[in-house]
Amino acid sequence: MEGMDFRDVSVLLVDDNANMRKVVGTMLKAAGVRRIREANDGLEGLKIFQTQEIDIIFTDLMMQPVDGLAFIRWIRTSTASPNHFVPIIMMTGHATQRTLNEARMAGVTEFLAKPLTARGVMHRINEIVNNPRPFVRASEYFGPCRRRRIDHDFQGVERRGAAAAPVQDALEEMDLEDIY
Repeated sequence: MEGMDFRDVSVLLVDDNANMRKVVGTMLKAAGVRRIREANDGLEGLKIFQTQEIDIIFTDLMMQPVDGLAFIRWIRTSTASPNHFVPIIMMTGHATQRTLNEARMAGVTEFLAKPLTARGVMHRINEIVNNPRPFVRASEYFGPCRRRRIDHDFQGVERRGAAAAPVQDALEEMDLEDIY
């Protein structure tokens, strides 16, 4: 990340906690970001996003009246969205497997658990800049490819686009002794 010039990068911080916006803003300023916009919730974030050019978004998960997931879904799927491909970093103090999966399904690019560190923030920006993932459009999803690693030697059946196996068939094949 050394040597990267962030002076012209425009970042939108969406978090209902003013202190968190200040902390993240300070980290970004230390990295050289000079164009930082702030929003108190997803609705205010959408207004800023529609009127200003934004290069990276940091958003909280839990906000009112529009939370981070609804905010991300709108950006990724709305015909009124000015940039469906903008990198979005979700920040949350409620980092569970469930919230991670929900964020991934909404189309988040990267995920950060609070409390944040400058190293974690910069690592996520580095991933966005140096390891961008292609976008995928499927019947129920639009966003960055959720696969972190491409296995070029994979010989199995590609799941993307394949019909889902009926739940009943999967249940019949399970050995209940293996579950417990």
